[in-house]
Amino acid sequence: MRQSKLFTKTRKEVPADETSKNAELLIRGGFIHKEMAGVYSYLPLGLRVLKKIEGIIRDEMNRVGGIEMKTSILQDKEIWEKTNRWSDDEVDIWFKTKLKNGGEVGLSWSNEENFANILKQYVSSYKDLPLYLYDFKDILRNETRSKSGILRGREFYWKALYSFSRNEAEHNNFYERMKVAYQDIFKRVGIGHVTYLTFASGGAFSKYSHEFQTLTSAGEDTIYVSEDKAMAINKEVLEEEVLTSLGLEKDKLVEHRAIEVGNIFTLGVSKPEALGLSYADKDGEKNYVFMGSYGIGLGRLMGTIVEALSDDKGMVWPESVAPFSVHLLVLGADEEVLREANKIYESMIKDGVEVLFDDRSDVSAGEKFSDADLLGMPYRAVVSARSLKENGIELKKRTEEKGKIVSETELMNLLKAKS
Repeated sequence: MRQSKLFTKTRKEVPADETSKNAELLIRGGFIHKEMAGVYSYLPLGLRVLKKIEGIIRDEMNRVGGIEMKTSILQDKEIWEKTNRWSDDEVDIWFKTKLKNGGEVGLSWSNEENFANILKQYVSSYKDLPLYLYDFKDILRNETRSKSGILRGREFYWKALYSFSRNEAEHNNFYERMKVAYQDIFKRVGIGHVTYLTFASGGAFSKYSHEFQTLTSAGEDTIYVSEDKAMAINKEVLEEEVLTSLGLEKDKLVEHRAIEVGNIFTLGVSKPEALGLSYADKDGEKNYVFMGSYGIGLGRLMGTIVEALSDDKGMVWPESVAPFSVHLLVLGADEEVLREANKIYESMIKDGVEVLFDDRSDVSAGEKFSDADLLGMPYRAVVSARSLKENGIELKKRTEEKGKIVSETELMNLLKAKS
């Protein structure tokens, strides 16, 4: 992508009501556009990051046997009434709307009922199970207050997988596999070293759950970390009974602020009972399907990466999710320099390197360097009269203070290995 043709530009100011680091940097960098409180559009750079995250999650869900599908955003009132979650007295974040020909529908705020209702048509025998179904979709929640940029919105993009097992033992086996899969996801997107499996309340879903919490001062949650066991407890369930069951001592836990980047929990048979999702076992006896739920908000994860890894100059994208692997800058208006920079750019494209080429002619060198730091690509390659005089290109990692001159061959070998 040539930066002169890239839709959106960097900016110095952000909306006055944005106070979170993730919103400030992502808006300034042209990754997202704020539509209204809690609602953001993803611009080309932001969408590239989101799709990279989506690809990593899809890969890990497929590894554990997940089957991807796509479910409707419009929700049938009757289905949710069966589980007692249609009433605003029970769930106060619904967006609801009227149909022109009469009747009322909701807009997805969660997805358990939808998946379970679909399975009623396809599951009748123990031979039909287990099933691990997931989708990526837009979720809408009518939050009273929406804050913290893309960490908490009224509209957001998520992945939810639902497990449908024959019994609790089969469910527990898959549940443990999902713990590992989630930890692998967070390692792959670059925040595994600051993300902890956290024992927490199940909220509206179950008595207890497991969250994955990333340490950052911008976090909404308080957690207590056991470094020895590489796990944590959410403050809301910090009770002696819980500590004892986990083999933890309160005075050995360290308090941190953290952002929840994913959660998994056991649903059991309550929703299958309410919706009539059952199967016949080997003896022909009726049993209710045993469910589990596993969610990740992709925008929230993207915002957490910004909060956890950015510095005072801008974003610092891990290579796995960066919109481009390298930011190629050309400095000055010398024709020879421009020709060499264009040649290198074309070579990168030919070799499959993801490159953003700052070919803008009306921007100073200082502005280009500043924008490169703000946008946060893993590598910055600079072609200038000075670099060509030294027979190469100046290459610098985003996390390094100084770069070094490398030959075009060295540059291409490095980038091809990363692509």
